[in-house]
Amino acid sequence: MTRDQRARSIGVHLVLIAYSLLAVGPILLVVMNSFKVRSAIFGSPLAPPDASTFSLIGYEKVFRSSHILLYYSNSLIVTLVSMALVLLFGAMAAWALTEYRFRGSTALALFLSIGIMVPIRLGSVAILNMMRSAGLNDTLTALVLVYVAQGLPMSIFILSEFIQQIPKDLRDAARCDGVPETRIFFEVVAPLLRPAIATVAVFTIVPIWNDLWFPLILTSSDSTHTVTLGVQQFLGQYITDWNSVLAALSMAILPVVVIYVILSRQLIAGLTSGAVK
Repeated sequence: MTRDQRARSIGVHLVLIAYSLLAVGPILLVVMNSFKVRSAIFGSPLAPPDASTFSLIGYEKVFRSSHILLYYSNSLIVTLVSMALVLLFGAMAAWALTEYRFRGSTALALFLSIGIMVPIRLGSVAILNMMRSAGLNDTLTALVLVYVAQGLPMSIFILSEFIQQIPKDLRDAARCDGVPETRIFFEVVAPLLRPAIATVAVFTIVPIWNDLWFPLILTSSDSTHTVTLGVQQFLGQYITDWNSVLAALSMAILPVVVIYVILSRQLIAGLTSGAVK
């Protein structure tokens, strides 16, 4: 390796390390300060907790003063059901638009791509009125329907690109053996889409789990609140219980981190697929 290549490599690694610290630093600060007393949170926010500052008062208040387990279960139900429906319908729609050419298929694909460019929150008033008319206001079903509509355009776009890379000979060979189209999709195509499915899963889960807007306008009772909305009860206009806020946020961060760690290899494979030949 020449001197210029070594210098370039060092520079790239320094940039990546700086970006990693920028991304991971706030998460570490939240988790670290959730184990401190209130005075230490503001007195020494960058210092790790020690024997004099360590405290679990925030977690005790969260479990004692809120229905955090109910909020967790609501978020898990909404996130997992929405992700499953987005992956299923997105993969099926991508397969249909890629494999079968029919009149209007291009226009339909263009129409679906508009969903990527236009934020769904612009239709919040219409969505709220629609859910009230359907009797779905203040239900988890309303959130699932909104999130599925939000995630489908991106899912179809990503999966369509991957399906196009699958050799057509594989599908044709299965058809020659008399395999039905449904089995071709689920047994031949779907297993080859695992990196793309992991990519879509992460891109679907993170915004759903972190969303505050739609739970705020579509749910009103405590029984349908999600984690992000439940945290808001510790934020007051004049007084904020920072111990409880940081503890609740630390608990809310954990599932997303676990899912990313589990799917990270498939996610990287999906993002880099096609980058090199």
